[in-house]
Amino acid sequence: MKPALSREVAAALASGQPVVALESTIVAHGLPWPANLEVAKDLEAAVRRCGAVPATIAVIDGSLCAGLGDEQLERLAQDGATFVKAGATDLAVALARGGCAATTVSATAKVAAAVGIRVFSTGGIGGVHRGDDFDVSHDLVALAGLPLAVVSAGAKSILDLPRTIEAMETLGILVLGYRCDELPAFYRRASGVRLPHRVDTVRELAEILTVHWRALGGHGALIANPIPAAAELPAELIDAVLQQALARAAAAEIRGKALTPYLLAEISRASAGRSVVANRALAVHNAEVGAELAVALSHLLAR
Repeated sequence: MKPALSREVAAALASGQPVVALESTIVAHGLPWPANLEVAKDLEAAVRRCGAVPATIAVIDGSLCAGLGDEQLERLAQDGATFVKAGATDLAVALARGGCAATTVSATAKVAAAVGIRVFSTGGIGGVHRGDDFDVSHDLVALAGLPLAVVSAGAKSILDLPRTIEAMETLGILVLGYRCDELPAFYRRASGVRLPHRVDTVRELAEILTVHWRALGGHGALIANPIPAAAELPAELIDAVLQQALARAAAAEIRGKALTPYLLAEISRASAGRSVVANRALAVHNAEVGAELAVALSHLLAR
């Protein structure tokens, strides 16, 4: 099934204009109404402000959509609780049943790559969960096989970050730190985990990716973009909350797809909502950098 493109996205792709994919899980499940609609609009506005076309991706009534209209975006936000959370391996079920689904990183990446979008901006990617080396997010597997650059605030701080970096190396994912030497940890700008490469300009990011894809036949790349300094949360707050939340999750046998939203909700509660503000700030920042990268890539790939 081919994704249904909005007129704006279809026209941009046909003419070689820069396009940035955006996930829909942050809208449907990441924030409460109406803050989630505001964030959805903020993300699209940030992409446009930086010269690219936004393509928010979701499944609407059994149709795989790349680029949502105003009514669809509002429905995604207002009725988000009724939208299934779909990874790449869940898409077939949602489509066959004619339902609605918000796409995670892996699903959004799969759809974006299928229609020729090269840049995808999100909050944070999944990885290796703490305490279980075999609990690895499909985000990494999907990214490893797709010619796509994902701009994110590193990996979620609830993960085992050293093992996540090791897994990305094993899978052949190119990891580039944008103006940073350490892997960002979502709410924190640094994690203590050194990155193999630092890049300080969007232009060089685009040049490296062009060589990676065109000359070397490479696939996925992670552009690690730290949360803005003003929005960063204290490490001691996150670490303390995580230890307590992980213990409660284990006692309640919360695992798999249910673990991440549970832990993020615990962090939000313990931080008195500061994590929601931080999440919004980092997502918009990633959308801006993603759009700047998409613009630079559009010039290089057109040659």
